[in-house]
Amino acid sequence: MLVKEYLKSQDREIIHTTADTNIAEAMGLLIDNSISCLPVLSNNGEIEGIVSDKDIFKLVYEHRADFNKYSVRDIMTTDLLIGLPGDDLTYLAGMMYKNWVRHIPIVEGKRLAGLISQSDVVKVQMGKIEVENRYLRIYFKDNYPG
Repeated sequence: MLVKEYLKSQDREIIHTTADTNIAEAMGLLIDNSISCLPVLSNNGEIEGIVSDKDIFKLVYEHRADFNKYSVRDIMTTDLLIGLPGDDLTYLAGMMYKNWVRHIPIVEGKRLAGLISQSDVVKVQMGKIEVENRYLRIYFKDNYPG
């Protein structure tokens, strides 16, 4: 399945932040929305980076007493792996696996068009497996009309 097809089937807002957001506010966005990363967008909507819950956990652990003096800019990843709307989800799954990342921002130009997570990939793969299993069960029971 192509990324653009999957994104069209999803009706969800991409929660994002800016580089100037302080760490406590970023944590609040993650917790309040039950998500694990935030794309970081500029004022004109271009993607600048991404910050994950793990990035924040690490900062809090290393700077327990004064972590709140930091902003997203201080810990966000700026050397991004990105996907394109025309990419296949299987390709993105391989990128995630090989690079140990859980999310791939989908970009058109410099603008964020979507976000694909490992859960998205698993959901699509499970759907394919369920369909294949159904047809195999029908086939082996001699109920296959073809």
